[in-house]
Amino acid sequence: MAKRRRGRPVHGILVLDKPIDKSSNWALQVAKAIYNAQKAGHTGSLDPLATGVLPLCFGEATKFSQYLLNANKAYRSTFTLGVTTASGDAEGKVLTAEPAEHISEQQVLAMLDQFRGSIEQVPSMYSALKHEGQPLYKLARKGLEVERKSRRVEIFTLELEAYRAGEYPEIDVYIECSKGTYVRSIAEDLGAALGCGAHVSMLNRTGAGPFVASQSVSLAELQVLRDREAFDELDALLQPVDQALGHLPAVTLSEAAVDYIKQGQPVMVPKAPSDSEFKLYSEQGSFLGIGELNDDGLVKPRRLIATN
Repeated sequence: MAKRRRGRPVHGILVLDKPIDKSSNWALQVAKAIYNAQKAGHTGSLDPLATGVLPLCFGEATKFSQYLLNANKAYRSTFTLGVTTASGDAEGKVLTAEPAEHISEQQVLAMLDQFRGSIEQVPSMYSALKHEGQPLYKLARKGLEVERKSRRVEIFTLELEAYRAGEYPEIDVYIECSKGTYVRSIAEDLGAALGCGAHVSMLNRTGAGPFVASQSVSLAELQVLRDREAFDELDALLQPVDQALGHLPAVTLSEAAVDYIKQGQPVMVPKAPSDSEFKLYSEQGSFLGIGELNDDGLVKPRRLIATN
């Protein structure tokens, strides 16, 4: 007999405004407890220093968390020039501190050009990437360093929003980038290119895939609802599961085809898209999951949500 899960069968995506100085997993566990949810998972870690958009998947939404993990991201960040740290952000030990008041706003603007478009990045030792099963940041905290291969990422937007002069100038930047981009690496590489060093002193994620900051909710707001046991209001804050898949085309199935798909059987769909995968819906508009074409041109289920 299968073990019965504790908690409520909650399904959907919570766009959480992650607080500073807390890990993504800590935030996940608190949100899961507030919702008293049976199952939950996050969609890629934000550093403790970072705040902002952290989509959390509940229940059936966890089946599609990979799509948010692979989605483009957007950030606002502050880089402090003239100071380098072991981790590339404000949490790390200061390695060097040399006044950089000679670095002008014009120099920064000119140097940003080389960090737009397709660039190579070497992941930080303080990233969550794994080496022989161990996250790099755990090795780094032991004083160890291993060779990392550079990775190609896309920087779609890199704008200078503010420049504050001083002994250690601060610059505010807005970044839109592909998955796997490390903002701390941009800061470190920019500092190296300017010849003064730099680190991330503030990081706020403003977007993850289709989700943006205006949709986000804080843990404090959630706790107020939980204290009132307002579970209907909590559930109303969840985004539909298929919102994570907004980039995929949609296919509507007939009632008969839905029955076959639910049994794992392929069906004929006139004018089915040739995309590698697509969203499946019933004629009533219910989201069923993801499908794909088989070698015979039939639509087969790839990943379905559990329905009553």
